[in-house]
Amino acid sequence: MKNLIKTLKNIWSIEELRSKILYTLLLLFIYRVGTHIVLPGVNPEGLTRVAEQTKSNGILGLINTFAGGAFSQASIFALGIMPYISASIFVQLMTVLVPQFQKMQKEGESGRKKINQWTRYLTVAVTMVQASAYVAYLRQITGQAGGILPSYIDYFWLSTVVILTAGTMFVMWLGEKITDKGLGNGTSLIIMIGILARLPQSFMQELGSKSTRSGLILLFIVEIAILIAIIMGCIMLVQGVRKIPVNYAKQIVGNRQFGGARQFLPIKVNSAGVMPIIFAQAVLFLPTLFNLTGTATGTGIASMFQDHSNVGYMIVYAVVVIGFTFLYTALIFNPKQIADNLKQNNGFIPGVKPGQPTADYIGGIMDKITLPGAILLALVGILPGIAQRLGVQPSFSTFFGGTSLLIMVGVILDTLQQIETQLLMRQYDGLMKSGRIQGRTVTQASY
Repeated sequence: MKNLIKTLKNIWSIEELRSKILYTLLLLFIYRVGTHIVLPGVNPEGLTRVAEQTKSNGILGLINTFAGGAFSQASIFALGIMPYISASIFVQLMTVLVPQFQKMQKEGESGRKKINQWTRYLTVAVTMVQASAYVAYLRQITGQAGGILPSYIDYFWLSTVVILTAGTMFVMWLGEKITDKGLGNGTSLIIMIGILARLPQSFMQELGSKSTRSGLILLFIVEIAILIAIIMGCIMLVQGVRKIPVNYAKQIVGNRQFGGARQFLPIKVNSAGVMPIIFAQAVLFLPTLFNLTGTATGTGIASMFQDHSNVGYMIVYAVVVIGFTFLYTALIFNPKQIADNLKQNNGFIPGVKPGQPTADYIGGIMDKITLPGAILLALVGILPGIAQRLGVQPSFSTFFGGTSLLIMVGVILDTLQQIETQLLMRQYDGLMKSGRIQGRTVTQASY
């Protein structure tokens, strides 16, 4: 306890770090206030059906989780940061597939600014499309009489699209400011704070459901213990790396000698991060469109893919996650580029020739460690469904795995790494007595 208090004092004594923490907390507070401001023209009393629909629908529940509950409350931040995330993913894939974007990425700071500008333009377009769909969704769920005030019906679509687009751009601006002047990873912190905002309510619902009988309290304690164990396992999955030894040839420049040291090239077990789970959830949302056919077969298919605790859904979901893990890892991980960088810096792997043999060696190791990483990631993805089948409330089961848990673990590790770096730069002890906290960006950006 003394070490903890001492570490907190050291953190608070660093003016720059203290300013970053307070600045980040202020912007996150502004974001949370905005999630409770209802759109003009929407009757708050008519949002009960929206909340019920988001609880029963998987993809809408995921959007509502990322938006911190703003989606179900018809807030000005109802779409949250998700349009920006979608645009960023698309641009990231373009930097791999399109030569022009690859050229911009290699231009350094100027290229990065161009890519960010294209991402912002695409975010506006994506937000306008999603805002239009959200207006149609509100009218379908609540009805114009019950959910939308009669005086706003004529221009409700235009005002809502403009406000939601402005709200998403404002949230994007908050994320960029947190990244520049705060603790970093602003977009991820906004998503995480939205997920954590629903934790107390979900926790109390689960506790209330287990308080009906005295024997169920013990079961609730076991659930918390399992949740802690799952979190520890996710930390190991996020931080797990395979170290490849690398030697650097000695170089003599003037009277000084450089190189000759042995280092390690860390290859992450889960290089794809949380992206395969997000892709899998988006793909498995498509079968729910069969519900629009009105046939019995279409309704049956839709009901299976809307129920995350369905065994068939979990099997298909796990297979899709494993497939996307290999696909996304192949897109973002380039063994050839790593081999060329080692060769340019006079580095080599012992027993492996430089050039193409080094690229083949690194690629072979990546293939071997990606399979267990993909299986573990698929297991984490289906854990919420397993928890529901074992009697956990649906809202609380989302914290047992899936996108929510992986994002929380990854963002918290990144934030702690930022704080630890600031402490070590000023000759203070780190957050841990032994070892170092590693974030998600060891070899490749995973999110």
